[in-house]
Formats: sequence, structure tokens, C-alpha cells
Amino acid sequence: MLSYRHSFHAGNFGDVIKHVVLTELLRYATLKGKAITYIDTHAGAGCFDLRSEHASKLNEWEQGVGRLKRGEFPELETYFSVIDEVNPDGGLDFYPGSPIFAQALLRGRDSGKLFELHSRDCETLTETMAGDLRFEVRWFDGFKGLIKQVPPPSSRAVVLIDPPYEVKEDYDTVVQTLADAYRKFPTGTYALWYPVVERSRIDQMVAEIRKSEIRDVRRWELGVKPDGTGGMTAAGMIVLNPPWTLQDKLDPVLTRLAAVLGNDHAGFAACDVIAEE
Repeated sequence: MLSYRHSFHAGNFGDVIKHVVLTELLRYATLKGKAITYIDTHAGAGCFDLRSEHASKLNEWEQGVGRLKRGEFPELETYFSVIDEVNPDGGLDFYPGSPIFAQALLRGRDSGKLFELHSRDCETLTETMAGDLRFEVRWFDGFKGLIKQVPPPSSRAVVLIDPPYEVKEDYDTVVQTLADAYRKFPTGTYALWYPVVERSRIDQMVAEIRKSEIRDVRRWELGVKPDGTGGMTAAGMIVLNPPWTLQDKLDPVLTRLAAVLGNDHAGFAACDVIAEE
């Protein structure tokens, strides 16, 4: 039985980079007329109460989204607007998960496939998304679910792969799943979130991607403290087939996010090319 619950970590700096990047990917994808399919392999519960027993145990959001001042990041207006939607009375009592960002940004002709293997979180997600016929929620292994869903009927997709890395095998599974999905559907946009707890695991994961047939891969990373100083020191997004606008948008804003979110001024932002087109 998987025990990971994202409700303990909602709104932390890892969520910030994940959802800033996801917002940009969805914004770009919906500029074109043809429908897209959004696929979320580890969708979680959907939305998180930051006042709950789980969230207040660690209060990680206070060092993440709680540090951000909207006026300092005008280019993140779409990101903040989705947060506003789940906080209609103002303030910051709730933090939207990836499905809510997708729900806010997808159009009527688009669709979403949401996978979640934790039974209780899947029940909550089903309730959260109830009534929105664009979305299908499934209690199923998202790695396997992704392979079954590509290529989508629309021939256009944004895929978020966001496992908890609760088991060490996840680091290998994400690469194999990416390679398998890419082989079936090489034109999709795939975003893989990762935490840096042990840098060597991320280095190995990147090396395996470089050895694969996958092309056109970039990485964006946001760090808050030096590697090896305990816990999650950084988090990143590896994006396959990123839109051409993404680098110009992300590079400057991530540098400023690192300055705001970095502990003891140790924050850093990085971008590199893992595989050329």
C-alpha cells in the first residue's frame, strides 16, 4: 500500500516550479485551435487545504508559495489566477494541484486523463472533478495508464509525470516510461518533475535519458539550499518537446524565484539541454 500523501507537502517550492512550468505548457498548447489531451500520471487529490492537519504538520507551503508576492512576478499572472480561483475569499487557504491548473486552462474541446493509485486520494479527486465531463479520473497505475493513452485521438497532448519517488525504482521507471511513450508518440509534450534528495540519482536519470532515443529535451531546476544538506534541496522539470517560448519565459523568472525561495541566500536556478532536437 502506497503511503505518500502530497497533502503534507502542498504548495512547497517543488510545487511552485512544477506548476509554473505546467501553466506555461498548457497556455502555449491552448493557443492553437486543435484539441489537446492532458494526461496526469500521478494526479493526487486535486486541491489541498493548507489549514488541514496534514499541511500544518510541516507547513512547507510557507517556504514555497507563501513567500511569493504577486506584484513581484507579473509574468506569473496565470499561475496566481488559478490559485485565486480556489481562494475566492482572498488569502491563501487552499493550494490547487495539477488537475486544477489543467481544469482552469483547458478549453471546452480539450480533455484530461487523470490517474491516481492512492485509493483515498483518488476518491477525493473524483469528487473534486465531478461534473466536469472533460476529465476522466481512474484508480490505476499512471505509468501504465500513460502508455495506454498515447497517441491520443487529438494527436496533441501535454503529459505530466509526477511520481512521489516513494520507492527507488521510480527513478528507473520514469525513464523507461518516457522512452516507451516517446516511441509510441514522439510529438507529445512531456514534463517530468523530480526532487533532488540524492543528486546522484538525478544524474543517473539524466544519463539514461541521454542514452535513449528521446530528442529535444530541456531541464529547468530550482534549488533552495546546497545539495547534501538534508531533505529536498532542489526540484526540477525535464521537458520533452518544449515550446520555443519556454526558455525565454522561464530563465529570468526562475532566477528571481530562487532569490525569494532560497534559504540563507543559497537559492539557485539552472537550465540545460539534455538532448538536442
